[in-house]
Amino acid sequence: MKKYEHFKFSNGVIAYPLAFVLLLWYVFWFEIETHIFFNSHGIYPRTLSGLQGVIFSPFIHSGISHLYHNSIPLFVLSVALFYFYRPIAWKVLGYGILVSGFLTWCIGRPSYHIGASGLIYVLVSFIFFKGVFAKHYRLVALSLLVVFLYGSMIWYVLPVQEGVSWEGHLSGLITGLIFALFFKKAIAKPKQFAWEREDYNEDDDTFLKHFDTDGNFIEHKIIEDLEEDESVKSLEQQQHRPKIEYRYVFKAHKDEDDEEEVAN
Repeated sequence: MKKYEHFKFSNGVIAYPLAFVLLLWYVFWFEIETHIFFNSHGIYPRTLSGLQGVIFSPFIHSGISHLYHNSIPLFVLSVALFYFYRPIAWKVLGYGILVSGFLTWCIGRPSYHIGASGLIYVLVSFIFFKGVFAKHYRLVALSLLVVFLYGSMIWYVLPVQEGVSWEGHLSGLITGLIFALFFKKAIAKPKQFAWEREDYNEDDDTFLKHFDTDGNFIEHKIIEDLEEDESVKSLEQQQHRPKIEYRYVFKAHKDEDDEEEVAN
């Protein structure tokens, strides 16, 4: 995989998250227009009929305020996911919906759990922990940005507010952490210097030859190397230079009393 291919911008980085968010708004508009509400298709824990909500619950919202507060973080985090983790973005979204939904079905209260907040917690958790584990400076910076923007969401994995599915939030947090540990391939890796590689050999490193055993820099070593390079170049130039023969004729100065010309 080419360098920085993970961080290549494409049309899908914006288009896919935007299409997903617009789909949520379309479902809500359809409910308002037809007066057919899908709340009963959400996750109802530990019931066979409630399993359908594992798939449908992210697309169902209780009101426009609920949908609005989920739309912005879902779009922002999805864009970050497709930009920084493009090779596995669809897997994180698809499996994130299924796994977090199933965990909610297992641990949730006997009530209908709806909304995309579980998926949002999957993205927050995955992006944060994956950046920390990968140790790539761009991904670490993204993790810090996620903490800055959505760090306060951590409180809602606890039952601190009535009517909020903290079980769905907790399930999303756990799912994102599992994905951060599981998806080890197809992500950017930190740059390795020559001395960090397993096959590194100090004897082959020409840079270390400019230091003595105590780690002191040897300045005259560089000067000698430069002079040696210049002498080699000079010798090569002399070998390839065409030979030119010169003949010198010396004439002695004429004195008034000596008119004889001397030639060598």
